[in-house]
Amino acid sequence: MNSIWKESASLPHFDTLEGSVTTDVLIIGGGIAGILCAYFLREKGVDYVLVEGNTICSGITENTTAKITSQHGLIYDKLLHRVGIEKAKMYLDANQNAVKKYFELCEDIDCDFEKRTNCVYSIDDKRKLEREVAALYKMGFPAEIIETEELPFQTAGAVSFENQAQFHPLKFLAKIAENLNIYEHTFVKELAEHTAVTEKGNIAFQKLIFATHFPIDNKHGMYFLKMYQHRSYVIALENAPKLRNLYVDEAKGGLSFRCYQDILLLGGGAHRTGKRGGNWKELRDFAAEHYPNVREKYFWATQDCMTLDGIPYIGAYSKRMPGCFVATGFHKWGMTSSMAAAMILTDLVLEKENSYAPVFHPSRNMLKPQLLINGWEAAVNLLTISKKRCPHLGCALKWNEADHSWDCPCHGSRFDEEGILLNNPANGDLRKEAKA
Repeated sequence: MNSIWKESASLPHFDTLEGSVTTDVLIIGGGIAGILCAYFLREKGVDYVLVEGNTICSGITENTTAKITSQHGLIYDKLLHRVGIEKAKMYLDANQNAVKKYFELCEDIDCDFEKRTNCVYSIDDKRKLEREVAALYKMGFPAEIIETEELPFQTAGAVSFENQAQFHPLKFLAKIAENLNIYEHTFVKELAEHTAVTEKGNIAFQKLIFATHFPIDNKHGMYFLKMYQHRSYVIALENAPKLRNLYVDEAKGGLSFRCYQDILLLGGGAHRTGKRGGNWKELRDFAAEHYPNVREKYFWATQDCMTLDGIPYIGAYSKRMPGCFVATGFHKWGMTSSMAAAMILTDLVLEKENSYAPVFHPSRNMLKPQLLINGWEAAVNLLTISKKRCPHLGCALKWNEADHSWDCPCHGSRFDEEGILLNNPANGDLRKEAKA
């Protein structure tokens, strides 16, 4: 169950930390967000260390669909009403700036980078599309509604963003990670004041960046209430029509389409982690109906951190943790969100003002309807009787038949059949007595 990216790229390997070290900035997490933070800090001459508990890009990053776009669903009409035009434009500009940075970096990197038009379609609600275009018009962005003749079903049209892109993420990161100060298989077991404790040594630091997908510190920031996780699935199909554009449904349960070389990547089947969903069966049923001559070459799954308001948390971790920063809650748009986060956090570490930072501030108002849903899910699962409990905060685990894993409906931790940790925020495996 490897992604097409993992099967077609070779990443550099790094030593395990043995002994204690001192650094100005410690980055925990070796996915795309952490690696880009390290890359930009090195550019600025900052002393840093990046530690990864497994190998770089072995978590969410290797399972992306790798769309580089500032169009994150039909988000801009919603942002306009929720946070106002100033912050909505901050969000747009931060992500457009991220897209631009990819264009610059990929000029010198062989990573199958291609300019594309990104399209968010609606099956039956053209008014949603019109409201989105009107919101973008107010922000001075030239979006338009187009037809979707490439898709094998009827839609009401799609809002299109030109000059977006796609690439091979691991080929890109293999080059970016070259010569960075990284330690693999270096799991942070505990954080004390300005010290990270690992199996074979401690890391003393002045500043800290959490790039761990879901933040691993529960004592501050209330991230366990401010986020939940969502799984989604991809199949890679040979002998499918080659699409010029990138497509995604505006609806939560919709499908995603993009091509890589001669292979169509079909995504969907999504559900909250720990709940039931369509998974690969939904995608395979769709392919059998609409693309009867295709052959499935790869399949994989991923999961994403979802915030209360659809905006990532990028910035100071908590008021009670000075010098600590976080990048999380990318809502399935990890490529541009990671780039935007790395640029913002580099400025914050250097104590420079960043004009985009206010819209992403992690300590913004939590009073959103999703907070009640998250709290309810946690309460129900804490009271559910189950032999298998998540070591994160004690929620009952649910068996995921499609992935053959034990999943936490509260915060999204996952474990394999033997109880080995697959996805955080849990910071370790299931206890042996919980496997029976």
